Amino acid sequence: MSLVDLSSDAFIAAFFLYCFAFLFYVIAIAGKKWSNRDPFQHEKRWGRIAFITSSLGLAAHLTFFFTRWAGSGQIPTSNMYEFMTFLGMAIMIAFTIIYAIYRKALLGMFSLPLTVIIVAYASVFPQEVQPLIPALNSIWLKVHVTTAALGEAFFAVGFAAGLMYLLRVVDFNSETKEARRSRFWVEFSLYTIIIIIGFLVAVFGFRAAGYEAQFSQEMSTVDAKGIESSKVETVDYTLPPIVKPYNSEVVHADSFLGMTDTKLEAPSWMNGVNAGRKLNTVIWSIIAGTILYGLLRLVFRKPLGAVIHPVMEGVDPDDLDEISYRAIAIGFPIFTLGALIFAMIWANIAWGRFWGWDPKEVWALISWLYYSAYLHFRLSRGWQGLRSSWLAVIGFVVILFTLVGVNLVIAGLHSYAGTN
Repeated sequence: MSLVDLSSDAFIAAFFLYCFAFLFYVIAIAGKKWSNRDPFQHEKRWGRIAFITSSLGLAAHLTFFFTRWAGSGQIPTSNMYEFMTFLGMAIMIAFTIIYAIYRKALLGMFSLPLTVIIVAYASVFPQEVQPLIPALNSIWLKVHVTTAALGEAFFAVGFAAGLMYLLRVVDFNSETKEARRSRFWVEFSLYTIIIIIGFLVAVFGFRAAGYEAQFSQEMSTVDAKGIESSKVETVDYTLPPIVKPYNSEVVHADSFLGMTDTKLEAPSWMNGVNAGRKLNTVIWSIIAGTILYGLLRLVFRKPLGAVIHPVMEGVDPDDLDEISYRAIAIGFPIFTLGALIFAMIWANIAWGRFWGWDPKEVWALISWLYYSAYLHFRLSRGWQGLRSSWLAVIGFVVILFTLVGVNLVIAGLHSYAGTN
């Protein structure tokens, strides 16, 4: 067995250990109501079991990282699959550090799902080892990507604690205008997470069914001399085509509910041969997520926030607010080093300039400015509690767009390999 094969086995083991750890954290918190023993002892016992399990998962994840590195001869952060797996591992490292400080089992019940979703999301992309292009073959790749991801991981833990704070303090019984507005946005945040899960359900569901479709699209280009030329590109779909590429013809498509083609096309202003496929994936994610959200509402017969809210009873909201702030405060200088300082040094070495207004560079700067404002409002203006938690939640949405949206939607120098 090669080291790369061993790394794949370790990755699968890490994923299942994270899933079990999440279940144990749920038992530690939600099971207190049905336990015969003292609630504090119940949470302590199952919290210890959950933390040991999540630590074993992190050990397996580290094994995956270092064996893939040794087997491929390059740090495994060079494509979308490797980066997202590293981000999942970094979130577990950040969670482990914060948990060791505060010893709050509830944090695991919200942080572990983030890791599970990101690890599952990584599995959507091609998993083959891809050789580094010369610009990436630098020590600065290692320090830039790893420190930036670690800073983002602490932001993720801050997001989890901030969301927990909102679920703890929002009044789900009051009918005042402010309470209804807060409930709406908390529910919308949960719905957004469900859409991401819906994306995974749709992709893996149709992948398991072996669905395939292919379209041909004629692409016109104009060179520097103004001479126009055209070529035919093919686009592979793994989800049934609700939207097909602009100005395309179906080559082959498996039948889904009797549908093998569609009259709906991606807008002409969406550039790139894969634009239609990406739009189609977004639509399927919303459909699958909405169906999943509707089923959960049907089962519980109440908003998801109202379902989770009772679990938060007895938790000190000030502790959650402190955890969220502390995680972001730790992550900010790490992110500053990785996403800005080390990134500019690497950009100067690779492309001969420190800054080039590439989309990823711009959004990294936006993310840094956002969290700078968060810390300013927190420390200088006294924005704590509800305001601070909303900023932590919104901030991680900005980070997710920087990580996913820029890589998958906006073309640029920083678009990861394997994103097509």
